[in-house]
Amino acid sequence: MDDQQPPAADPPAPGSQTPGTADPPAPDAREAAARLFEEAAAELDRAAAHCRRAAEHFRGGQVPSATAHGWAALGHLREAELGLEAQARAHRLRSTV
Repeated sequence: MDDQQPPAADPPAPGSQTPGTADPPAPDAREAAARLFEEAAAELDRAAAHCRRAAEHFRGGQVPSATAHGWAALGHLREAELGLEAQARAHRLRSTV
């Protein structure tokens, strides 16, 4: 019989332990995450307001103004998306499967 043992596995990276066993984020990291989500929500609220205004303008036949608000809505949507994407990219480094 072969008495060799398999090589030892590398220890997990910090924060990448088995799900449910990782240390929770520090309070300042949680606050930063909360602020990011609040900022995204504010951008999405602004996008929604522009969408409502675009609808009003389209109904009133004011196509140039409606289109401008439509583009503004998309800009706010993209801004929210960028912040959330940055957090998602950072989180991918701490999450394991």
